Amino acid sequence: MIRMGSLPRERAVALAAALFAVAGLATAQEIQGGAATSGGPVPKSVSVSQSRLDAADRDGANFLHSNMNYAQTRYYPASQINSKNVGKLKPVFTFQTEVLESMETAPIVVDGIMYLTTSYNHVYAIDAATGKQFWHYKHKMGPVTTYCCGPNNRGVAIMGDKLYMGTLDAKLVSLDAKTGKLLWSSQIGDPELGYSETMAPVAVNGKVLIGTNGGEYGIRGFVKAYDANDGKLLWTFYTIPEKGHEGVWAVNDATNRNMLRDIAAEKKQLAEKGGDFYKTLGGGVWMAPAVDKETNTVFFVVGNPSPDLYGAERPGDNLYTDSIVAIDLNTGAYKWHYQYVAHDVWDLDAVSPVILTEAKGKDGKMRKVAIHGGKTGHVYVHDRATGELIRFSEAMVPQENMWVLPTKEGARMLPGANGGVEWSPMAVNPKTRLAYAANLHQPMTYHVEEAKYPGGKLWLGGAFKVIPSEKQWGRLAAVNIDTGKMAWKVDTEQPLIGGVLATAGNLVFNGEGNGTFSAFDASNGKKLWSYQAGAGVNAPAVSYMVGKKQYVAVAAGGNTQLDFKRGNSVVVFALP
Repeated sequence: MIRMGSLPRERAVALAAALFAVAGLATAQEIQGGAATSGGPVPKSVSVSQSRLDAADRDGANFLHSNMNYAQTRYYPASQINSKNVGKLKPVFTFQTEVLESMETAPIVVDGIMYLTTSYNHVYAIDAATGKQFWHYKHKMGPVTTYCCGPNNRGVAIMGDKLYMGTLDAKLVSLDAKTGKLLWSSQIGDPELGYSETMAPVAVNGKVLIGTNGGEYGIRGFVKAYDANDGKLLWTFYTIPEKGHEGVWAVNDATNRNMLRDIAAEKKQLAEKGGDFYKTLGGGVWMAPAVDKETNTVFFVVGNPSPDLYGAERPGDNLYTDSIVAIDLNTGAYKWHYQYVAHDVWDLDAVSPVILTEAKGKDGKMRKVAIHGGKTGHVYVHDRATGELIRFSEAMVPQENMWVLPTKEGARMLPGANGGVEWSPMAVNPKTRLAYAANLHQPMTYHVEEAKYPGGKLWLGGAFKVIPSEKQWGRLAAVNIDTGKMAWKVDTEQPLIGGVLATAGNLVFNGEGNGTFSAFDASNGKKLWSYQAGAGVNAPAVSYMVGKKQYVAVAAGGNTQLDFKRGNSVVVFALP
C-alpha cells in the first residue's frame, strides 16, 4: 500500500521538515497511467557523442548537462544576451506541463530540442525555440515512494541517443531520446527503506552515475555506476564505510571552530553499540557529481547522517557524511575526502554540487581546484588532486552561536538547517574570478529527542523549527575564489533556493520564491532586468542557441521545501 507521512505542515513554526514532504503519494494518474509515452517523435535524429559531452563547456548552441558541463561550472559561453542589452529581454513562449507541483528541473537542450522533467517523473521533449510539444513520458510509479522535501526531479542526462532519469521510487530509467520509449529500468534501492531519487544523473564513458536520497530515513548512502546500454550495475561506492566510519574524532570543523562534542561519551556509546549501525547511518548524495576526465575522477558531496539531530545513535565522525569525496570513475575506488562537519547534529549537510575550476593556491599560483558552497554559508576551495582545503570564504550569511548543541527545549543557532547554500547549484565565471551562490537566512531552534531506528520511516531525532518573530530572507552572493572575500551581495525578500546561471555576457541569472526572475551584472551585482513568472522560480536557469538566436529558460513551479507558490511552467526568453 502507499504509505503516507505524518508530519504536520505548519507554516511559520514548521519543522524544517515541512519541508520534509515525507513519504510521498503519487497521484492516481501517475500510478495508473504511468510508463506510457504520448505524442509524436522528435522530427530529427538525436545523438550526443562522448566528445560533444566532453566539450560542453565550449558549446554555446546547446546545454548538454544539467549543470552545463562535467565541471558543473554553470557558465554559458555565449554573449548575444549581455549586460548591455538584457534589459530588452522578453518572453518568447511559456510551456505548461500537466503537473502542478514544485519544479527544480534544469532542462537540457540538444540541437534545438529541450528535455525537461517535472515532479513525479514526467519527461517532456519540446521544440526549444517555439515550445511545440513532441512526446511526453509518464513514469509508472511503484506502490511506495518515500522521499524528503517534495516529489521533485532535477533533470535528465543524455548520452548517444538515450536519456537517463532517476525516479521517486528509486529506479534509474533509460528512454529513447527521439520517441520517449522506455528502454530499460533498474532498481537502485528499496523505497520501503527510505531510498528515492531526485538528482539528475551524469552520463559519461558508457556509464550512468547516480547517488541516492534518504538521509532522513536511515539509509546507507551511495553513488552507483550503471551500464548505459543495459542498466546493469557496474560498481558501488558507499558513502558510509563498513569500517572506519568513526573517523578521527575531530574536535573542530573545517573552519577550526570547536563543535562542542563529548568525545568521551561518544567513545563509550561506540563500545556499547558495536559497529553495525553503519547500515542506517544516512549519507545521501543529493546532486549530480562532477567529473574530471583528465584524471578519471568523480567528485561529489555527501549529506547528513541519520538520525539528523540525535547523535547518540551514531557515535563518531560519521564518515563520509558532510564531506566532499573523490573516487575513481572506472572502479568507484576511494581517492580522498574532506569532512566539513563531523558528527553533524544540525543537518548542515553538504548538498550544492561540486564545481571544478582553477583558483590561486596559498602560494598565489593557479591550481586545479574543486569548490563547494556549504549550508554553513562558506565556499570551500580544495586542491583537486589531494583534497587539501586551500581556503574557505568569509561567511555569506549570518552565523551565530555555532556549534551549540540541540536541546529538548530548543537551542538557537545560525545558519538554520536549510543553510546557507542548500542544494542550489552555484555558478563560476572564470573572467570575474567569482563564484555566485544563492543563500538562505532562516533563523531556527534545534530540538533533540531520543529516537531509535524506525525502519525506513522519517528519522529526525528531534526537530528544527523556524522562529516566527525573526525575519527570513535570501542573499545572492559573489565570492572571489582566489581570496575568499565577498565581492558583492544582493538581498532578497525570501530565502533563495534553486540555483544560479552565469554567462559570458557578464550576467548572472537567479530566481526567487515570489516568482521574480532576474539578471544581474556579474561584476557588481546591479540588477539589470527582472520578470514576474507567476510562481516560484526555484530552479536553475539554462541558456542555448537555436538558429543563431540565444534563449534563456527557467522553470517556474515553486518549491515544496519552503512552500513557495506552485506552478507548472517553463518560461523561455530572448531578445526581440
